[in-house]
Amino acid sequence: MAWSPQDAMKAYPQTLQLCKVQNDHKLSEPRCMEFLSALAAGKRARLMVQVTAEGITPLTIALAVAAKQTGGQLVCILQQREQVEKSRAWLMGNDLEDVIELDYGNPCEVIDKYMSIDFAVIDLRFENYLRLSKMMNLNPTGSVVVANNLEPVRDRVPLFEALKGKRRLECVTLPIGEEWS
Repeated sequence: MAWSPQDAMKAYPQTLQLCKVQNDHKLSEPRCMEFLSALAAGKRARLMVQVTAEGITPLTIALAVAAKQTGGQLVCILQQREQVEKSRAWLMGNDLEDVIELDYGNPCEVIDKYMSIDFAVIDLRFENYLRLSKMMNLNPTGSVVVANNLEPVRDRVPLFEALKGKRRLECVTLPIGEEWS
């Protein structure tokens, strides 16, 4: 995965704008979402996967902006069917329905459908996140995996251990988000 500063720079302000619109719903604070959008776009990620417990969030929007920038696709895996319909309605009004595929079910079963993932975000509130991280089919030329809602002491080592052995994957903890402030 090559770095594209132009794609990163274009995704950043678009994410700021859409997160500002989405913030009216108060789903979560859009801190660091701009960075993740720029990272995904800058890495020219084509297949992005988000496993979330919350439905559409500012992070989903950030990844969708990156997908739109790179001509890629964001797959948002939701655990409940009701979240899909609610999320689909929101997407229709924000010109993002063409870049987001909403899927639902047990993420450990659904993830098998997606091959060569370039950029993944796993919500660590999902009980089986370690199993899920081992099952992901990551792009062999390089991938980025983001752990969302990481509790610094409890979660860091097990996730890194689960990902160890995946080709062309390095693990780094960045002190961004509410837990680190």
